Amino acid sequence: MKTLIKNATVVTPSETLVTSVLTENSKIVAIDAAVQVAADEVVDAKGKHLIPGVIDDQVHFREPGLTHKEDLRHASRACAKGGVTSFLEMPNTIPNAVTVERLHEKLALASTRSLVNYGFYIGATPDNVSELQQAQRTPGIKIFIGSSTGDLLVDEQAALERIFAETTLPITAHCEDETTVRANKQEFADTQDVADHSRIRNHEAAMIATRRAIDLAKRHQHRFHVLHVSTGAETELFGDHADLITAEVCPHHLFFHVEDYARLGTRVQMNPSIKTRADNEQLWQA
Repeated sequence: MKTLIKNATVVTPSETLVTSVLTENSKIVAIDAAVQVAADEVVDAKGKHLIPGVIDDQVHFREPGLTHKEDLRHASRACAKGGVTSFLEMPNTIPNAVTVERLHEKLALASTRSLVNYGFYIGATPDNVSELQQAQRTPGIKIFIGSSTGDLLVDEQAALERIFAETTLPITAHCEDETTVRANKQEFADTQDVADHSRIRNHEAAMIATRRAIDLAKRHQHRFHVLHVSTGAETELFGDHADLITAEVCPHHLFFHVEDYARLGTRVQMNPSIKTRADNEQLWQA
């Protein structure tokens, strides 16, 4: 089947232009304003943007466990509506996806409920290396080096060493130093100021944990991906190791900063916390 999408504002890796896109059997075969073919379907996309399908590699859906908030069908519909054609979901559902059995249960759910492509990380715990070694059909292992939501914290050095040394799947991590965060929570225990969230989960917490994880990846030569980088300083840790270490930044760490707490309150309270305008700028540059 051939589909011709005409007059679209097409976003490519190198430019944005008004042109036409021809697909055949769901594969792009031409990007050319002058293309003329007898297509099975013609779509006039004048005034609309046409982008490659987005792969969101870091989602937190609520099935199983909290489907009164959201389930896979509704979450995947939202993906499709927003142009996200593939998602990779984190393991801190209820129950946590920390065994091969639970991973397969989530895959089975998605096979009948998801409207887009899907994948599920398996979560690391201090004592589930054997499960991580057996896991297949997963994009990788998720480690919470700092606690966030749920109970998947792994911050003991011996456990981290074993995970990096004895598994082969790519590792991703939430990097905030637990010791630093807990000490800051004690200092701000009586606070009523939401902006103190960024003082509790501060630059130091992010830097310590990210530096620690990168050191593990380098020493064990283990493929590693740093999730949701929030500080400009972290971007200076990666160096010339693109074949081994990659990273991502989320929109909220690009667009929001600590001054926005006064305007938006808890709507910009997240983990890792938003940081400063200077961090926004450094992350954009990176």
